[in-house]
Amino acid sequence: MSTPGKTITCRAAIAWATNSPLSIEDVQVEPPKAGEVRIKMTSSGICGSDHHVLKGSLPVNFPLIPGHEGAGIVESVGKGVNSVKPGDKVLTLIIPQCRECSSCLNPEGNFCEKQDVLPSSGLMLDGTSRFTCKGEKIYHSFRTSTFTEYTVVPEIAVAKIDSSAPMDKVCILSCEVPTGYGAAVHAAKVSPGSTCVVFGLGGIGSAIVVACKASGASRIIGVDINEEKFPRAKALGVTDCLNPQRLEKPVQQVVREMTGTGVDFAFEAIGLPDTMLAAWESCHLSHGVCLIVGVAPADTQLSLDATKLISGRTLKGVCLGDYKTRDCIPQLVTDYMQNKINVNPLITHQLPFDQLHKALDLYQDGKAIRCVLLF
Repeated sequence: MSTPGKTITCRAAIAWATNSPLSIEDVQVEPPKAGEVRIKMTSSGICGSDHHVLKGSLPVNFPLIPGHEGAGIVESVGKGVNSVKPGDKVLTLIIPQCRECSSCLNPEGNFCEKQDVLPSSGLMLDGTSRFTCKGEKIYHSFRTSTFTEYTVVPEIAVAKIDSSAPMDKVCILSCEVPTGYGAAVHAAKVSPGSTCVVFGLGGIGSAIVVACKASGASRIIGVDINEEKFPRAKALGVTDCLNPQRLEKPVQQVVREMTGTGVDFAFEAIGLPDTMLAAWESCHLSHGVCLIVGVAPADTQLSLDATKLISGRTLKGVCLGDYKTRDCIPQLVTDYMQNKINVNPLITHQLPFDQLHKALDLYQDGKAIRCVLLF
């Protein structure tokens, strides 16, 4: 049956409220309006930001369909869409690229003003939703919502990728890889022989580790309170593992003692003020670079010793590796397919969509680097 222009009924995972179990429901997905794209999903990763949404640490509107790290095939497009067409393979983008706002036009900026993360409305650019379930409006998650068989996203949040890309794997190149790998190779530009510390050895932290190793870092210290992650992290390139709960001193003091002067590059991939401060204080006072990759809970504050700011350290927030998403992420896919970057070890599990709850358990228990849902 031809579907363009028609409302599609399909399966989607809905979070009806904060901390409520996801339920797989029949939802109605409206056709795309002007400037929008409807996508048949093929795969989606489960990211830490999705967990933040479900647990309420990021303020969003419920009920919603979570997910943002997605790969799929364009089913239909709305009026005025010209960058993709039905049949194209695409990735969804949590941070769009409108190519018109002050952030997009600045060569150094990538946090597009048309993003729907900080803050999140859960609605499309025209202020409406494309999802309904049982007659009720369902909100979008970051204008992506990938835990569904079909989704609708703005054209500015869609990246067309190589037609031969393996769709069961490349979804992680929409978020995990640019966020983690990109933070090290593009935003920080980790140098050969440098020392690094990575706070948080989950999906994003693991991608950072892979990038630090690929960049030639001589020492990569991994920090996490779940020691089950340590063997996996060492296989990816971590040279030393630290569990702060087992240390007699603050972890940043231990890192400084291990390196003599502090690390050249510190990455925080957890999203807590305490670990952000620890990453900052792990850096070399003069030339250390601290990159904050994790998303902190709403309304939290970060307090630093102001007297030491003059020493020269750099504190930088980074989102999706500072990449301009529509311009750069398709090239990451091409690099992956040409074996210039190897991110396959980051996918430890693949499960069908109807095993979503098992996939979420793997994430929450720290047993997966990245579990990819297959549709």
